[in-house]
Amino acid sequence: MVILVRSAMPQVSTQEFERLPLRVHTFLAGVPLHDVWSVDLPRWRAGLTLDEFLRTASNCLFTSSRLVRMLLDIRFFVGRFFGWDHEPAATAWKSFATRLTDTDHSKSLAAAGTRDGFFRVVYRFENEQLVELINRTAHAAALSSLIETATAYRFYLAVYVRSVSRFTPFYMALIDPFRKLIVYPSLLHGVRARWNQAFGHPDAEHNQAQLAHDRETRDNP
Repeated sequence: MVILVRSAMPQVSTQEFERLPLRVHTFLAGVPLHDVWSVDLPRWRAGLTLDEFLRTASNCLFTSSRLVRMLLDIRFFVGRFFGWDHEPAATAWKSFATRLTDTDHSKSLAAAGTRDGFFRVVYRFENEQLVELINRTAHAAALSSLIETATAYRFYLAVYVRSVSRFTPFYMALIDPFRKLIVYPSLLHGVRARWNQAFGHPDAEHNQAQLAHDRETRDNP
């Protein structure tokens, strides 16, 4: 079952990802790109954006399977035991948000530092969102983007990892098999399910009308 899910949500080459017109390429210059994943989504209609998708999905695109939740529970149990998940004092680390320009701030649809599950938002543009997490294992960032093609949409998930100690490479090597074989394929499978629920469902037209109204109200207070 895992193999079937994995084959539908392949890893993407660095070359393909870096050809995309995304702010992250210059924004995180110098931060190692760990890996990139993608999932193709049906083109229910033209002009959909990542921001619309996020708001339709109540800002939660990723749903965890029972197996993924079990793995996360084990990881957090071990993390509590070893104290891995304590966020360092603000004076001890530098958020990626310090790289934001005035233009980035003005374009972002969510304030830097806004909580997003385990992460904090760095920026959220119309079709690109960057969030970060820092603890005693790594300083990580996750980039979500939505690209429209002539026949479909492609959702990308890119992971950047900056070492915080000599433990970081060992930690990433330890969790990589679980990430690649189980966690990310499962999460991206959930993204596709949420997309179909949001835009392929009979109520999708009503939902989009409400989103358009909300956007007009936001842009024209």
